[in-house]
This record gives sequence, structure tokens and C-alpha cells, in this order.
Amino acid sequence: MSKDTGCCQSLLHYVFDYETPKTLVIQNKGVGFVFRFSQFLILIYVVGYVCVVQKAYQETDNVISTTTTKVKGNIFTNTSGHLKPRFWDVADYVIPPQGDHSFVVLTNVIVTSNQTQSYCPELPSPSTTCDDDCNCTEGLSDPRANGVQTGLCVNYSDTVQTCEVLSWCPLEIDTKLPEHALLGAAEDFTVLIKNSVTYPKFNFHRRNIMPHINSSYLKKCEFNPTTDPHCPIFRLKHMVSEAGEDFQTMAVKGGILGILIDWSCDLDWWAGKCYPKYSFRRLDNKNPENNVAPGYNFRFAKYYNTPDGRETRTLIKAYGIRFDVIVFGTAGKFGIVPTVVNLGAALTFLSLVPAISDWFMMTCTSKKDTYSKHKVTYLRDDADNESVSMSTGYGTQ
Repeated sequence: MSKDTGCCQSLLHYVFDYETPKTLVIQNKGVGFVFRFSQFLILIYVVGYVCVVQKAYQETDNVISTTTTKVKGNIFTNTSGHLKPRFWDVADYVIPPQGDHSFVVLTNVIVTSNQTQSYCPELPSPSTTCDDDCNCTEGLSDPRANGVQTGLCVNYSDTVQTCEVLSWCPLEIDTKLPEHALLGAAEDFTVLIKNSVTYPKFNFHRRNIMPHINSSYLKKCEFNPTTDPHCPIFRLKHMVSEAGEDFQTMAVKGGILGILIDWSCDLDWWAGKCYPKYSFRRLDNKNPENNVAPGYNFRFAKYYNTPDGRETRTLIKAYGIRFDVIVFGTAGKFGIVPTVVNLGAALTFLSLVPAISDWFMMTCTSKKDTYSKHKVTYLRDDADNESVSMSTGYGTQ
């Protein structure tokens, strides 16, 4: 019975007892230092990191962008073989002609001229060499082959026989890649990048061609990260060099280069103007330990009709550098909602400081038992003394 009565009393005290704070001043320099130092660290975090670095008082929006490019330059080549003396202009070496977020500049080619739909021996390989017609299957079309087999075994050379195929003949031999890039002079080409961005939340619009830039300036300017960082005209060699690569080496087998445009802006009136920041990086893998199918290449053909009505074509295996224009960025502007939210978070952090100081006071000080004794007291209705639950202040007087 007495046990039940004790439980009821404890429950009543828990439900109906009232706690009110009373200041208890601890004249201990160590505890006072922990208290003030904890406050200082929280203030440094809130002001230095949250406000200055993260700018958590701002609303943010992601960039929406559109880009067009225009390459200029020309090359004259004079080599032996199918090409012979040739002049190359933009229509020859830039693919596609109207670049959007990506464009390719040809740097090396393998040309197979005067191909016609006819019969010719397949290129030698373990699956195409033969001794007689029994080794060839009429109508066989292998995705890795160059045509459809006719079922005949014919001479490829004086010592090798291969299966005959119906294809564009003569077949392309792409193993004889020029050691030096045929169009290596493309390093002196220039590209004009026109980039427009918007942040719809803030109704903010901007171009990378700044308002102070005019036509006469565009005719003579060239991007330089130090002396002319706002010029939208870039020399290909310099972009590749900024990415830590050598243009002539990269041009032999091609590659992929990223043109990164960072539009991260602070749109508050005191923060200054918003300008794009350019950087360059090679995007494809050039790891020498994993060099299977290196570089960047593709094929295209130009078709002609002979005077007697036969269709012919010139097949071009093109190696080049693909330039990908990658635009990214986030804009921020003062907003009352994130400011209030982060201010509330800061006050919450500051409310933890007394708990940290109490733990230090009652755990790490020599008078921890005395402090613990005076930390919490109880006052009954019939008591004459003013003895109540207390809060704590720290420091010296």
C-alpha cells in the first residue's frame, strides 16, 4: 500500500511541480572561459561560414543557358596521296557547320577516294582469309566486316586470299594514320562563343559579350585569363594549353575538350557585377594503361556522279578535337525567409552553450560536487527559505 502511495506522490510531483530559473553565478575562470569560448566559436561559425562563405541568407536559382559558336581559320595542305594540294576552310573542317553546345574541328584524316558499289576482296583477318570458295559463305554479312560476301575466294595479294564482298570499293585501310596531324595548323583557329544566360527567379539576363564590347573590339581581342578575361574569342591552341595538353599531340588521334563557363553570381547590390569565368579541361580518357580506342574519330562521305551516271564517293575517316561548351552556375540574392531560418538556427546553437558549460562545471572542475549540490534545489509550500530551481551564470565578479 505504501509503495502505491509513493508512486502516486512521485507522479503528482512530476505533473504538477513547477520550475523557475534563478541565476547562480560561478566565480570560476575556467568555467567562464569555456562559456565565452563556446559562444565565440558558434559566432565565428555563424558569421564566418554560414553568412560569409555559404551566404545562407540568400535565395538561390540555377542558370538557364543557350550557346552558339563560330570558328574561323583556313589551312593549305600539300601532301602525297589522294589529297594532293588542298585548301581547307570552315565548311571543310568544322562539323556541324552551326555549332550549338558542341563543335568538332578536324585535325587528321584518312581519305579513301573514288569508291563505287562493286566487288573486291575483303581486308585480311582470321575470319576473312580463305583457301577456296568453301571457306566463304554467300550472303554472309558480318557487322565487323566491310561488305556482303559473294561466296568466292579471290586474291587479295600475291600471297593472301580473302573472301570477295559486295561493298564500296576500294575498301578503306585505316591502319595508316599520319604520324603528324594533317591539319595541325588548326591550332591557330579562333572560335567566337556567344553565351546568353538567365536566372528566372530574379528576372536576371546577361550575355558573355558585355555591354561595353563593340564590333571594333571583337575584331582585335583574344581571350587571355590575365589581360583580357572577358573577350569571347578563343584561340584553339591556348584553350588546349590551358587544359594542360599539347595541341599537336592531341590532334593526331583527336580528343574531347570541355570549355567550362561558370556563371556563379552574387546578385546583391553591394556584391559587384556578374561576369563569366572560363576554364578548360580534357574530358576523354587518355590513361596510357587503358588506351584501347583512344581519341575521337568518325566517318562521313561526299557523294558524286560520274559523267556516265555512276555514283562514287570519297570516304573520310576524320580525327578531330570535339569542344563541348558546358555552362553552369548558381545565383544568390538576399531573402528574408532564409535569413530568418538561419538566424533561428544560430540562436538554437547559442542555447546549447549553457549545457556545454554545465557539463564542464560538474564534470571537470575540482568543486564539481559543490556545484552539483547547488545546481538544483526544491522548495515546498511550508518552507520559509527562498530555495528554487536555478539557472546558471558563469564567470568572475
